[in-house]
Amino acid sequence: MQCIRRQPSSTKSQDRLLQETSRRVAQRNSTLLGLQDDEDLRFLLKGSTLYKVKSESWKKTRYYKLLDDCKTIWHDSKKILRSSDSQTFCIDDIEDVRPGHETEGLQRFAKDIPADRCFSIIFKGQRKNLDLVAGSEEDAGHWIAGLCKVLRNAKAMSQKEKVKHWIHSCLRKADKNKDNKMSLKELKNFLKEVNIQADDSYAEQIFQQCDKSRSNALEDDEIEEFYKILTEREEMEVIFSVYSDGDGLMSAEELLKFLSQEQREDVRDDYVESLLETYEPSEMAKKQRAMTKDGFLMYLLSDDGNIFNAAHRKVYQNMNQPLHHYFISSSHNTYLMEDQLRGPSSTEAYIRALSKGCRCVELDCWDGPNAEPVIYHGYTLTSKILFKDVIKAIKNYAFQASPYPVIISLENHCTLEQQTTMARHMKSILGDKLLLMPVNAQLKDFPSPEQLKGKILVKGKKLNRLEESLKKAGSSSSSSSTEAEDVSDEDEAAEIENEAVKSKLQSKSKGSKLKLAKELSDTVLYCKSVHFRGFDYALENQSFYEMSSLTESKALRLAQESGTSFVQHNMRQLTRIYPAGWRTDSSNYSPLDMWNVGCQIVALNFQTPGTEMDVHQGRFQDNGFSGYVLKPEFLRNKESKFNPKSIHEGEWWTPKKLSIMVISGQQLPKVNKKKDSIVDPVVTVEIHGVARDNDKKQTNVINNNGFNPMWNCKFEFDIDVPALALVRFLVEDYDASSRNDFVGQFTVPLTSLQFGYRHIHLRTRTGDASPSATLFVHTTIQDM
Repeated sequence: MQCIRRQPSSTKSQDRLLQETSRRVAQRNSTLLGLQDDEDLRFLLKGSTLYKVKSESWKKTRYYKLLDDCKTIWHDSKKILRSSDSQTFCIDDIEDVRPGHETEGLQRFAKDIPADRCFSIIFKGQRKNLDLVAGSEEDAGHWIAGLCKVLRNAKAMSQKEKVKHWIHSCLRKADKNKDNKMSLKELKNFLKEVNIQADDSYAEQIFQQCDKSRSNALEDDEIEEFYKILTEREEMEVIFSVYSDGDGLMSAEELLKFLSQEQREDVRDDYVESLLETYEPSEMAKKQRAMTKDGFLMYLLSDDGNIFNAAHRKVYQNMNQPLHHYFISSSHNTYLMEDQLRGPSSTEAYIRALSKGCRCVELDCWDGPNAEPVIYHGYTLTSKILFKDVIKAIKNYAFQASPYPVIISLENHCTLEQQTTMARHMKSILGDKLLLMPVNAQLKDFPSPEQLKGKILVKGKKLNRLEESLKKAGSSSSSSSTEAEDVSDEDEAAEIENEAVKSKLQSKSKGSKLKLAKELSDTVLYCKSVHFRGFDYALENQSFYEMSSLTESKALRLAQESGTSFVQHNMRQLTRIYPAGWRTDSSNYSPLDMWNVGCQIVALNFQTPGTEMDVHQGRFQDNGFSGYVLKPEFLRNKESKFNPKSIHEGEWWTPKKLSIMVISGQQLPKVNKKKDSIVDPVVTVEIHGVARDNDKKQTNVINNNGFNPMWNCKFEFDIDVPALALVRFLVEDYDASSRNDFVGQFTVPLTSLQFGYRHIHLRTRTGDASPSATLFVHTTIQDM
């Protein structure tokens, strides 16, 4: 049995000192957030008792409060010797705060508790939701409003403010005795916390430099001085000195010269004035129409100094083209949170996909108990969810991230009775959002995303041609049904290379065809699922609204053997690609080969992070994160002879030389949480596009410095088809004896890449923004 030593009790004066210190720290951080004297924030800092709900029988009281860093939520725990880290979570880890019974957990286990006392904290990545019940409606209101304000204001902070907040939080963590002072020992621990391996002599040197009072402890202004020394950036000094007049100021004329010569921006005086007004902290400098080094750094850390073109954060492309002229963000097995053999199914998976801009979601539908269809991965041990609950989730979240149309891809394995129930649920729940009639009687071509704004389309089997079904609309009884003409090869379950599963499917479908209810058939308009019989057959026999789903292996073979035919096929019809059945771990294939031949609906497992999802996110952050990206002209022009496997002269062949200098990194996160573990960062720059453009190059390794590593490595890439190329920046923790650990990445379409000196704001493995980590690079591009 392990003994627990009783901690010595503190004196009343020590308690008062700690409380006053905590109050001052909280005041400073609330001011930094712009929430000083906010009633809801004060409530969070004080904290309250909440019920944590995990199941019907597991409902425990826990005391939750926001710590004085205004960034960390702490809760008590009944478990002895529980790690303090397991009792906290960071605001940066929160994706959303949902009031009421908006999660499966609260719907199932707290349905008898008033909704105005319930709320859920939704985390980024794979972490489970935190379902909570407050003691009163007022308390719940404070928590919901307070958390939402902190999230919103923290997101709106400048990068410099985020870094300062982060460093002060690390300083506070290093201050073990909470006396708001920093001893030499605490400073050494802090340096390790922020990813710097400093020898004792350096630590002592910087400590002595800041300890003006010679008290052997840093406090207040001395800590601020330490912060300034720590965050000095030599590369910024050099760049600023080149373009400024030497008196510590960069005039408006000099800034305009910098923007023109280095950033390759064609801007006018009014833009320069807006930068000075937005980013320059010194009123004195503003009066002189000039920028200080601090203002210059704040500009380069902002959206205006980002490598991703800020103009592309809004919808800027023509949204009036036919639907099949766009790449469409698409999910496979959307209902799964993990793997496709035993993983849980959840409506939360649909919410997360839609929140990430996904515009095509998949529903695997099977007969369920009580005449209610369910969704799960057939013939596996994945859990089941009700079809109607998924439709409710789609209705509530379809258009929160984007106003453009959502496609429901139905994989129908249900009996006629439950198919009718499916149709009834979609009509009653989705209401006028469900598209049941052609837009403007359009029967010759697809409507545009603009025309379909706010609409939900159904992709699935249809009994007859669209023209015939419209003529018969209203003339046939609602109970009629018939047999489909053929069965599509889009049943992903049949692709699983598990012999037991395959034999079940084969025995079930042998000698039979799918019976299809007319009610369900009538919900399908522009996305009728048909079997793929070849490009020539499709050209001669299929209408524009008839589309096929192909497994990745078949699609890749077609792209390699008949690239031009595949491109031309996708100029007439939609094509959906999905992962091979052997990917039982829900891994992903590269979407590039499919996009390169114009496939619109390239479905990936959103729940599985990796290079493939990074590239997917990079493609669809373009055009305002709308989930629709207009294909290049040569993938839309019916006269085009483009073949990504055989590049020859054409409108697509516009060769460029891309030069990238990876200069430095800032505040890279610790990968190994052990105190003495320091990141050894290495950066890989990758080009993803047509086969001949794919390339990657790597910097040298910087040992024991994740806080401010400096590389100054220059790379050059020859790119023949820039319209299809993306650039991925990958940062890893180098390990000589095993696989490198992921630190962060960012992927950007070449057409959205800004030139000159730019910061790259890194993303986590799950694609979320890293709070403070950046790369600093210089890029140029030249015609060849």
